[in-house]
Amino acid sequence: MKPFKSSLAIVLKEYITYRCSLGYTESNLRPWLYAFDQYVCDKEAGHDDLMPPFFLDFKKSLKEKPQTFNTILLAVRGFFNYLVRRQIIDENPLIDICSYAENAFIPFVFSPDQIDKLLVIIQSAIRKDPMYFFKDYSVYMAILLLARCGMRISEPLRLKLDHYRSNEGTIYIEKTKFSKDRLIAVPKAVINEMDNYLPVRKAFIQDQTQYLLPGQNGHTLSTKRIYKVFGRAVKDIGIDQPRRTIANTTFGNPTPHSLRHSFAINTLKRIKQQGKSPQNALPILAVYLGHRKYRYTAVYLKVVDAEHRQGLVDFAISRQEEI
Repeated sequence: MKPFKSSLAIVLKEYITYRCSLGYTESNLRPWLYAFDQYVCDKEAGHDDLMPPFFLDFKKSLKEKPQTFNTILLAVRGFFNYLVRRQIIDENPLIDICSYAENAFIPFVFSPDQIDKLLVIIQSAIRKDPMYFFKDYSVYMAILLLARCGMRISEPLRLKLDHYRSNEGTIYIEKTKFSKDRLIAVPKAVINEMDNYLPVRKAFIQDQTQYLLPGQNGHTLSTKRIYKVFGRAVKDIGIDQPRRTIANTTFGNPTPHSLRHSFAINTLKRIKQQGKSPQNALPILAVYLGHRKYRYTAVYLKVVDAEHRQGLVDFAISRQEEI
Protein backbone atom coordinates (compact mmCIF):
# COMPACT_ATOMS: atom_id res chain seq x y z
CA MET A 1 0.00 0.00 0.00
CA LYS A 2 1.66 3.20 -1.15
CA PRO A 3 2.25 5.86 1.51
CA PHE A 4 1.06 9.45 1.54
CA LYS A 5 3.86 11.83 0.59
CA SER A 6 2.69 15.39 1.23
CA SER A 7 3.17 17.59 4.27
CA LEU A 8 -0.11 16.10 5.55
CA ALA A 9 1.07 12.48 5.32
CA ILE A 10 1.15 11.73 9.05
CA VAL A 11 -2.28 13.15 9.86
CA LEU A 12 -3.83 11.60 6.74
CA LYS A 13 -2.65 8.20 7.91
CA GLU A 14 -3.97 8.90 11.43
CA TYR A 15 -7.33 9.92 9.97
CA ILE A 16 -7.69 6.66 8.05
CA THR A 17 -6.79 4.69 11.19
CA TYR A 18 -9.44 6.65 13.08
CA ARG A 19 -12.09 5.94 10.42
CA CYS A 20 -11.25 2.24 10.42
CA SER A 21 -11.67 2.19 14.21
CA LEU A 22 -15.26 3.35 13.64
CA GLY A 23 -15.92 0.36 11.39
CA TYR A 24 -15.50 2.04 7.99
CA THR A 25 -13.40 0.46 5.24
CA GLU A 26 -10.43 2.44 4.01
CA SER A 27 -10.86 1.29 0.40
CA ASN A 28 -13.70 3.80 -0.06
CA LEU A 29 -11.62 6.66 1.32
CA ARG A 30 -7.93 6.15 0.62
CA PRO A 31 -8.01 6.64 -3.21
CA TRP A 32 -9.62 10.07 -2.88
CA LEU A 33 -7.22 11.16 -0.15
CA TYR A 34 -4.34 9.93 -2.34
CA ALA A 35 -5.55 12.23 -5.14
CA PHE A 36 -5.62 15.20 -2.77
CA ASP A 37 -2.25 14.24 -1.27
CA GLN A 38 -0.73 14.12 -4.78
CA TYR A 39 -2.05 17.60 -5.58
CA VAL A 40 -0.57 18.96 -2.34
CA CYS A 41 2.76 17.37 -3.31
CA ASP A 42 2.64 18.77 -6.84
CA LYS A 43 2.05 22.27 -5.48
CA GLU A 44 4.66 21.78 -2.73
CA ALA A 45 2.08 23.16 -0.32
CA GLY A 46 2.60 23.42 3.40
CA HIS A 47 0.03 23.80 6.18
CA ASP A 48 -0.11 27.58 5.77
CA ASP A 49 -0.97 27.25 2.07
CA LEU A 50 -4.10 25.21 2.67
CA MET A 51 -6.53 28.10 2.56
CA PRO A 52 -9.72 28.57 0.45
CA PRO A 53 -7.85 29.94 -2.63
CA PHE A 54 -5.76 26.75 -2.72
CA PHE A 55 -8.89 24.61 -2.83
CA LEU A 56 -10.52 26.82 -5.46
CA ASP A 57 -7.48 26.21 -7.68
CA PHE A 58 -7.78 22.49 -6.96
CA LYS A 59 -11.42 22.64 -8.01
CA LYS A 60 -10.52 24.40 -11.28
CA SER A 61 -7.91 21.73 -12.02
CA LEU A 62 -10.71 19.14 -12.07
CA LYS A 63 -13.39 21.14 -13.89
CA GLU A 64 -13.50 18.48 -16.63
CA LYS A 65 -14.14 15.81 -13.97
CA PRO A 66 -16.82 17.28 -11.71
CA GLN A 67 -17.85 13.96 -10.17
CA THR A 68 -14.25 13.19 -9.26
CA PHE A 69 -13.83 16.58 -7.59
CA ASN A 70 -17.09 16.20 -5.67
CA THR A 71 -16.04 12.82 -4.28
CA ILE A 72 -12.59 14.12 -3.30
CA LEU A 73 -14.21 17.19 -1.73
CA LEU A 74 -16.41 15.00 0.45
CA ALA A 75 -13.44 12.92 1.62
CA VAL A 76 -11.14 15.90 2.24
CA ARG A 77 -13.83 17.93 4.01
CA GLY A 78 -14.27 15.03 6.45
CA PHE A 79 -10.50 14.96 6.97
CA PHE A 80 -10.35 18.66 7.85
CA ASN A 81 -13.35 18.31 10.17
CA TYR A 82 -11.28 15.68 11.95
CA LEU A 83 -8.39 18.14 12.27
CA VAL A 84 -10.77 20.74 13.74
CA ARG A 85 -12.04 18.24 16.33
CA ARG A 86 -8.46 17.44 17.28
CA GLN A 87 -7.79 21.19 17.56
CA ILE A 88 -4.96 20.97 15.04
CA ILE A 89 -6.65 23.74 13.03
CA ASP A 90 -9.27 26.30 14.08
CA GLU A 91 -11.57 26.19 11.06
CA ASN A 92 -12.25 23.91 8.12
CA PRO A 93 -10.88 25.73 5.02
CA LEU A 94 -13.39 23.86 2.85
CA ILE A 95 -16.46 25.16 4.63
CA ASP A 96 -17.38 27.53 1.78
CA ILE A 97 -16.04 25.44 -1.13
CA CYS A 98 -19.01 24.23 -3.16
CA SER A 99 -19.22 21.05 -5.17
CA TYR A 100 -19.86 21.07 -8.91
CA ALA A 101 -23.43 20.64 -10.08
CA GLU A 102 -23.61 17.08 -11.39
CA ASN A 103 -25.44 15.86 -14.44
CA ALA A 104 -28.61 13.87 -13.96
CA PHE A 105 -27.87 10.23 -14.73
CA ILE A 106 -30.34 7.96 -16.53
CA PRO A 107 -29.11 4.34 -16.40
CA PHE A 108 -29.41 1.95 -19.31
CA VAL A 109 -32.43 -0.25 -18.68
CA PHE A 110 -32.89 -3.73 -20.13
CA SER A 111 -36.44 -4.83 -20.80
CA PRO A 112 -37.34 -8.30 -19.43
CA ASP A 113 -37.26 -9.63 -23.00
CA GLN A 114 -33.76 -8.21 -23.58
CA ILE A 115 -32.53 -9.81 -20.36
CA ASP A 116 -33.92 -13.18 -21.46
CA LYS A 117 -32.17 -12.85 -24.83
CA LEU A 118 -28.91 -11.78 -23.17
CA LEU A 119 -28.88 -14.83 -20.90
CA VAL A 120 -29.74 -17.20 -23.76
CA ILE A 121 -26.84 -15.80 -25.83
CA ILE A 122 -24.38 -16.17 -22.94
CA GLN A 123 -25.56 -19.68 -22.13
CA SER A 124 -25.35 -20.79 -25.76
CA ALA A 125 -21.77 -19.46 -25.95
CA ILE A 126 -20.54 -21.83 -23.21
CA ARG A 127 -17.76 -23.83 -24.81
CA LYS A 128 -18.06 -27.63 -24.68
CA ASP A 129 -14.30 -28.19 -24.44
CA PRO A 130 -13.62 -29.44 -20.86
CA MET A 131 -10.79 -26.92 -20.57
CA TYR A 132 -13.24 -24.01 -20.84
CA PHE A 133 -16.68 -25.45 -20.05
CA PHE A 134 -16.81 -24.93 -16.29
CA LYS A 135 -15.21 -21.49 -16.40
CA ASP A 136 -17.74 -20.32 -19.00
CA TYR A 137 -20.56 -21.91 -17.01
CA SER A 138 -19.50 -20.04 -13.85
CA VAL A 139 -19.44 -16.73 -15.75
CA TYR A 140 -22.96 -17.42 -17.00
CA MET A 141 -24.14 -18.13 -13.45
CA ALA A 142 -22.57 -14.90 -12.17
CA ILE A 143 -24.36 -12.84 -14.83
CA LEU A 144 -27.58 -14.75 -14.11
CA LEU A 145 -27.37 -13.62 -10.46
CA LEU A 146 -26.76 -10.02 -11.52
CA ALA A 147 -29.84 -10.12 -13.75
CA ARG A 148 -32.26 -12.15 -11.63
CA CYS A 149 -31.27 -11.03 -8.12
CA GLY A 150 -30.07 -7.45 -8.71
CA MET A 151 -26.63 -8.06 -7.22
CA ARG A 152 -23.64 -5.75 -7.51
CA ILE A 153 -20.93 -7.19 -9.73
CA SER A 154 -18.63 -8.10 -6.83
CA GLU A 155 -21.32 -9.96 -4.92
CA PRO A 156 -21.76 -13.21 -6.91
CA LEU A 157 -17.98 -13.41 -7.36
CA ARG A 158 -17.39 -13.41 -3.60
CA LEU A 159 -20.13 -15.85 -2.64
CA LYS A 160 -18.93 -18.87 -0.66
CA LEU A 161 -20.31 -22.33 -1.35
CA ASP A 162 -22.30 -22.38 1.88
CA HIS A 163 -23.80 -18.95 1.19
CA TYR A 164 -26.31 -20.60 -1.13
CA ARG A 165 -28.84 -22.41 1.05
CA SER A 166 -30.72 -24.73 -1.26
CA ASN A 167 -33.10 -26.00 1.42
CA GLU A 168 -34.24 -22.42 2.10
CA GLY A 169 -33.93 -21.04 -1.42
CA THR A 170 -31.83 -18.14 -0.13
CA ILE A 171 -28.42 -16.58 -0.67
CA TYR A 172 -26.42 -14.95 2.11
CA ILE A 173 -24.44 -11.94 0.86
CA GLU A 174 -21.63 -11.04 3.23
CA LYS A 175 -20.14 -7.60 3.88
CA THR A 176 -20.28 -5.91 0.50
CA LYS A 177 -20.90 -2.19 0.01
CA PHE A 178 -21.35 -0.31 3.32
CA SER A 179 -20.06 -3.51 5.04
CA LYS A 180 -23.62 -4.82 5.22
CA ASP A 181 -24.76 -8.44 5.26
CA ARG A 182 -28.10 -9.49 3.82
CA LEU A 183 -30.10 -12.64 3.18
CA ILE A 184 -32.16 -12.67 -0.01
CA ALA A 185 -34.80 -15.02 -1.36
CA VAL A 186 -33.82 -16.53 -4.69
CA PRO A 187 -36.32 -16.69 -7.58
CA LYS A 188 -37.48 -20.19 -8.52
CA ALA A 189 -35.82 -19.94 -11.95
CA VAL A 190 -32.46 -19.24 -10.27
CA ILE A 191 -32.93 -22.12 -7.83
CA ASN A 192 -33.43 -24.46 -10.79
CA GLU A 193 -30.30 -23.12 -12.49
CA MET A 194 -28.30 -23.46 -9.27
CA ASP A 195 -29.51 -27.03 -8.74
CA ASN A 196 -28.20 -27.85 -12.22
CA TYR A 197 -24.91 -26.02 -11.62
CA LEU A 198 -23.89 -27.54 -8.28
CA PRO A 199 -23.42 -31.15 -9.50
CA VAL A 200 -21.32 -29.82 -12.40
CA ARG A 201 -19.24 -27.79 -9.95
CA LYS A 202 -18.70 -30.89 -7.82
CA ALA A 203 -17.54 -32.87 -10.86
CA PHE A 204 -15.08 -30.23 -12.07
CA ILE A 205 -13.74 -28.84 -8.78
CA GLN A 206 -11.59 -31.35 -6.96
CA ASP A 207 -9.92 -29.02 -4.47
CA GLN A 208 -11.47 -27.38 -1.42
CA THR A 209 -12.01 -23.94 -2.90
CA GLN A 210 -14.56 -22.01 -0.88
CA TYR A 211 -16.10 -19.96 -3.69
CA LEU A 212 -19.48 -20.85 -5.15
CA LEU A 213 -18.37 -19.62 -8.59
CA PRO A 214 -14.62 -20.25 -8.59
CA GLY A 215 -12.22 -18.93 -11.17
CA GLN A 216 -8.77 -20.30 -11.96
CA ASN A 217 -6.70 -21.93 -9.22
CA GLY A 218 -9.44 -21.57 -6.64
CA HIS A 219 -9.54 -17.78 -6.84
CA THR A 220 -12.60 -15.65 -7.59
CA LEU A 221 -13.80 -15.09 -11.13
CA SER A 222 -12.38 -11.90 -12.58
CA THR A 223 -14.64 -8.91 -13.25
CA LYS A 224 -12.68 -8.45 -16.48
CA ARG A 225 -14.00 -11.80 -17.71
CA ILE A 226 -17.57 -10.85 -16.75
CA TYR A 227 -17.31 -7.58 -18.68
CA LYS A 228 -15.89 -9.33 -21.74
CA VAL A 229 -18.62 -11.97 -21.95
CA PHE A 230 -21.33 -9.42 -21.16
CA GLY A 231 -20.06 -6.95 -23.78
CA ARG A 232 -19.96 -9.59 -26.49
CA ALA A 233 -23.53 -10.68 -25.70
CA VAL A 234 -24.82 -7.09 -25.74
CA LYS A 235 -23.38 -6.66 -29.24
CA ASP A 236 -24.85 -9.98 -30.37
CA ILE A 237 -28.39 -8.92 -29.46
CA GLY A 238 -27.90 -5.51 -31.07
CA ILE A 239 -28.29 -3.14 -28.13
CA ASP A 240 -24.72 -1.93 -27.72
CA GLN A 241 -24.63 1.86 -27.53
CA PRO A 242 -22.22 4.46 -26.13
CA ARG A 243 -22.62 6.46 -22.97
CA ARG A 244 -23.70 9.95 -23.99
CA THR A 245 -24.16 13.31 -22.30
CA ILE A 246 -26.78 15.70 -23.67
CA ALA A 247 -27.03 19.08 -21.96
CA ASN A 248 -27.12 18.30 -18.22
CA THR A 249 -28.19 14.66 -18.54
CA THR A 250 -25.95 11.62 -18.94
CA PHE A 251 -27.47 8.49 -20.46
CA GLY A 252 -25.59 5.36 -19.44
CA ASN A 253 -24.38 2.62 -21.74
CA PRO A 254 -25.18 -1.04 -21.02
CA THR A 255 -22.82 -2.45 -18.39
CA PRO A 256 -23.11 -5.40 -15.99
CA HIS A 257 -24.30 -2.93 -13.33
CA SER A 258 -27.18 -2.00 -15.67
CA LEU A 259 -28.64 -5.41 -14.83
CA ARG A 260 -28.99 -4.28 -11.21
CA HIS A 261 -30.72 -1.06 -12.28
CA SER A 262 -32.96 -3.06 -14.61
CA PHE A 263 -33.86 -5.55 -11.88
CA ALA A 264 -35.06 -2.73 -9.62
CA ILE A 265 -36.93 -0.83 -12.34
CA ASN A 266 -38.59 -3.91 -13.82
CA THR A 267 -39.62 -5.05 -10.33
CA LEU A 268 -41.29 -1.71 -9.64
CA LYS A 269 -42.96 -1.78 -13.05
CA ARG A 270 -44.32 -5.27 -12.38
CA ILE A 271 -45.71 -4.14 -9.03
CA LYS A 272 -47.40 -1.18 -10.70
CA GLN A 273 -48.93 -3.43 -13.38
CA GLN A 274 -50.42 -5.55 -10.59
CA GLY A 275 -52.30 -2.47 -9.39
CA LYS A 276 -50.14 -2.08 -6.30
CA SER A 277 -48.12 0.92 -5.13
CA PRO A 278 -44.42 0.91 -6.14
CA GLN A 279 -43.83 3.48 -3.39
CA ASN A 280 -44.97 1.01 -0.73
CA ALA A 281 -42.58 -1.62 -2.09
CA LEU A 282 -39.49 0.58 -1.75
CA PRO A 283 -38.50 -0.41 1.83
CA ILE A 284 -38.56 -4.13 0.95
CA LEU A 285 -36.74 -3.63 -2.36
CA ALA A 286 -34.14 -1.47 -0.57
CA VAL A 287 -33.35 -4.30 1.85
CA TYR A 288 -33.15 -6.80 -1.03
CA LEU A 289 -30.71 -4.57 -2.94
CA GLY A 290 -28.65 -3.75 0.15
CA HIS A 291 -29.31 -0.01 0.17
CA ARG A 292 -28.69 1.76 3.45
CA LYS A 293 -31.81 3.92 3.06
CA TYR A 294 -34.84 3.27 0.91
CA ARG A 295 -34.67 6.80 -0.50
CA TYR A 296 -31.70 5.53 -2.54
CA THR A 297 -34.06 2.97 -4.07
CA ALA A 298 -36.67 5.66 -4.74
CA VAL A 299 -34.58 7.12 -7.58
CA TYR A 300 -35.65 4.13 -9.68
CA LEU A 301 -39.19 5.49 -9.72
CA LYS A 302 -37.96 8.22 -12.07
CA VAL A 303 -37.37 5.66 -14.82
CA VAL A 304 -40.44 3.48 -15.06
CA ASP A 305 -39.22 1.03 -17.71
CA ALA A 306 -36.92 0.52 -20.69
CA GLU A 307 -39.35 2.17 -23.11
CA HIS A 308 -39.62 5.24 -20.88
CA ARG A 309 -35.84 5.46 -20.69
CA GLN A 310 -35.49 5.26 -24.48
CA GLY A 311 -38.15 7.94 -24.80
CA LEU A 312 -36.06 10.24 -22.62
CA VAL A 313 -33.01 9.61 -24.82
CA ASP A 314 -34.95 10.28 -28.03
CA PHE A 315 -36.48 13.44 -26.59
CA ALA A 316 -33.10 14.79 -25.43
CA ILE A 317 -31.54 14.11 -28.85
CA SER A 318 -34.43 15.79 -30.69
CA ARG A 319 -34.13 18.89 -28.50
CA GLN A 320 -30.32 18.92 -28.39
CA GLU A 321 -29.94 22.20 -30.28
CA GLU A 322 -32.40 23.95 -27.98
CA ILE A 323 -30.90 22.67 -24.75
